[in-house]
Amino acid sequence: MAAPQQRPTPKDKRRRRRQRVVSVTIFILATLALAWFFELHFPTTILFVRHAETDAAMGEGGDPPLNARGRARAELLADFLQNIDVIAGVDAIYASEYQRTQQTAEPLAKRLELPIETADQSDIVGFMANVLHKHQGEIVLVVSHSNLIAPLVEELHGSKNLPELGHDDFGELYIVTVPWWGKVKTLRLPYAIGWQPPYEPELRSSE
Repeated sequence: MAAPQQRPTPKDKRRRRRQRVVSVTIFILATLALAWFFELHFPTTILFVRHAETDAAMGEGGDPPLNARGRARAELLADFLQNIDVIAGVDAIYASEYQRTQQTAEPLAKRLELPIETADQSDIVGFMANVLHKHQGEIVLVVSHSNLIAPLVEELHGSKNLPELGHDDFGELYIVTVPWWGKVKTLRLPYAIGWQPPYEPELRSSE
């Protein structure tokens, strides 16, 4: 015949309650730590796009402004990027020291009420290191030039086989995702498919 089980004493009950409280506390702290860890290490996303069209014949000291087609394309880019991420959206915008990149970024910057930060993008290593340091876990738009986009992407350990941009290639968006751990991924996205720009004389544009 089995011996009757002893009823827990008040001391046993208090000990068990303490154990449950400790277990719940550890669980909550672990959950908060994981949430903090994954928020801190959220992937950084860099969007690269070339400036919109200019008229090289109207160049002002090698720094021509956008023409009518370029201004329309800048608005198209803003339409496309304004709601690119339903949670965060674009957090920062960079352009080069040339007005064609700044004017391309301007419509989106106005809509999102973000400043356009200018930088010497030809300093490939320094520029990318600064962006990654300042904007970890954010989405950043970089408006650049046809001869700089490929090396900028490569510096992030993204694709090394980007096609060379021709003089009339203005509708390509490159999305580079830099995770805190793992492989960098590059996505090429034509954002102007089906778009009909306003008529402009076919003039060679600046890089």
